[in-house]
Amino acid sequence: MPRLVIVDVDKCVGCMSCMFACSRRFGEGGLAKSAIHVSSIGGVERGFKVVVCRACENPPCAAVCPTNALVRREGGGVVLNPSKCVGCGNCARACPIGAVQWDYESMKPIICVHCGYCVNYCPYGVLSLSR
Repeated sequence: MPRLVIVDVDKCVGCMSCMFACSRRFGEGGLAKSAIHVSSIGGVERGFKVVVCRACENPPCAAVCPTNALVRREGGGVVLNPSKCVGCGNCARACPIGAVQWDYESMKPIICVHCGYCVNYCPYGVLSLSR
């Protein structure tokens, strides 16, 4: 199964095109539904931080889910079954890199599905889909 990887974070200019693309994959505008998070680490001179799911083989987010709403995905990472999710937030707190984003509208996690849609919108080649 393919997985999203960061090729070179130093190339990121903070345009957030990947975040907008990620939100659009489900027909949403803006940034609130993005599974990727880009933030400055101290201005343009210091660069940006790109947080994406690393597709853990033994994902801690799934291990702490009390309802098994997050199930391991073949090749790493997890798949969310929103009908089982109770919105406890354990998954977001368990991710060691903060890659589980949170949907404050539905009060459920936003999980990267490693579709690679964002890759096509990054003009600087920061992201790639690895097979």
